[in-house]
Amino acid sequence: MVNSKVLAKLRNGGFVKVTCVGRVNDPWLPELIGRIGFDALWYDLEHQTGPDHAANAFALACRASGMDLMVRVRKAEYGSPMRMLEAGANGLMVPHIRSVEEARQWVEWCRFPPLGKRGFDGAGADADYMLAGPIEHMRHANEEVFLVFQIEDREALERIAGIAAVPGYDVLFIGPGDLSISLGVPFEINHPAMQQAIDTVARAAAAHGKFWGIPAGSPAAAQAYLERGARFIAYGSDHVVLLNGFQTLYRDLSELKLD
Repeated sequence: MVNSKVLAKLRNGGFVKVTCVGRVNDPWLPELIGRIGFDALWYDLEHQTGPDHAANAFALACRASGMDLMVRVRKAEYGSPMRMLEAGANGLMVPHIRSVEEARQWVEWCRFPPLGKRGFDGAGADADYMLAGPIEHMRHANEEVFLVFQIEDREALERIAGIAAVPGYDVLFIGPGDLSISLGVPFEINHPAMQQAIDTVARAAAAHGKFWGIPAGSPAAAQAYLERGARFIAYGSDHVVLLNGFQTLYRDLSELKLD
């Protein structure tokens, strides 16, 4: 079984560097990203069309390169997190947590007793394909799998103290796009309402022993978030890298002239 690089950095006072994939579903890319040095790969199944089964290969690629795999699950039912955990995901991200009851439900689904009510199989990658002892596997899964709850709605802000107090998860992660829309200031991340919302989440996380994070659009933004207490920074994606790269290539060619 593999210990979480993300949890080790958080527990030791560091911050986590995360990047996202969802367009390219070949495992060479996660392995490359891990070899570059990222702490976690965010595999997005909420918005992207990648298949669930790609998580199996991604988990192996992440193990090979010493990086965690975090899957943002499709918010459906109990089987959604279960399949990703047994595929070998070190972490799960759950979008649009809106209530204390919903937060408790996801902890129940994702944690073994006594923290939750996750069902036991013991034959997946997370249990070393049944090489791990069942009791040790349960202990390891509860201690070395991180759970991230996304705060993306006005309702979540109104209930943030209660959500933050729920035991059994690790990170509150602000979704600035959806949260700004919910607050009536679409994509105005620097709007006072959004800045107040970020501070509200940060205070709730600190008060209840949780970490918090957010996507950053630039190194300067990431630095500013770290100075406000963030410890889980997402930066870039395969889509963004490809878009920027091909735009640069086209601009380069467009500067050429015929004699």
